[in-house]
Amino acid sequence: MTDAIGADLSADVGANLPYLRRYARALTGSQARGDTYAMATLEAILNDPDSYSRALAPKVALFKVFHGIWASSGAPLDAEDGGPAARAQEHLGRLTFGTREALLLHTIEEMSFDQIGEVMELTATEAGELVDIAYAEMAKSVSGRVMIIEDEAIIAVDLEAIVSEMGHRVTGVARTEKGALDLAAREVPDLILSDIQLADNSSGIDAVNGILQQTPGIPVIFITAFPERLLTGEGPEPAFLISKPYTEEQVRSAVSQAMFFASTETLRA
Repeated sequence: MTDAIGADLSADVGANLPYLRRYARALTGSQARGDTYAMATLEAILNDPDSYSRALAPKVALFKVFHGIWASSGAPLDAEDGGPAARAQEHLGRLTFGTREALLLHTIEEMSFDQIGEVMELTATEAGELVDIAYAEMAKSVSGRVMIIEDEAIIAVDLEAIVSEMGHRVTGVARTEKGALDLAAREVPDLILSDIQLADNSSGIDAVNGILQQTPGIPVIFITAFPERLLTGEGPEPAFLISKPYTEEQVRSAVSQAMFFASTETLRA
């Protein structure tokens, strides 16, 4: 590929290929099909280097080529099994056409509306409208029980309001590890929002791991004022992490993503 399209272009494409694979797999519900689309994108660039616009950011240019292929194929869904991926695709299939692409680009790939517009050949306003539609439709089709582990009362109330406005039901708020374990024993949540440092100096990580030992597979979002302590690369790290102070949009995005795809990795104490 390097000889055919140049070292610089090859480096740009190679640096963003993992993100394209992640996006394609989430979009199709199939690792094999997602990788097939990613490979088709590379082949398209190889056959026509001008299809990759140097006027755009490298990631946006790569995803734009992908979307040309994706749109021409009819945007199929193909979940491989009956697990979380299949359930996610079932929900995705109910969304208005184009909204699932815009949603994943915005929440998973963290693209701006301008960038989404470039990828999908829309205006930034149209891209934003698609994301808003997706959030509204998700609130109707994917609602569940959310447990909050947070010792700061003001933050707990704020999180509860955001989650409730999204259409989810809060099972309760726990301020300590013991309180969290007791709350989960009374009603198993579909999602956990957890602070790291709790009121009695107990650990939100320990609380979450205790809950997951009893009920594996619950998606978890950690909220902390010290994210750098959890992102060292030295061991298992949370899939969903919000920094304090957070914005409502960050919470909405993380909750939607976690609920929708119902998968997470969590820390070992």
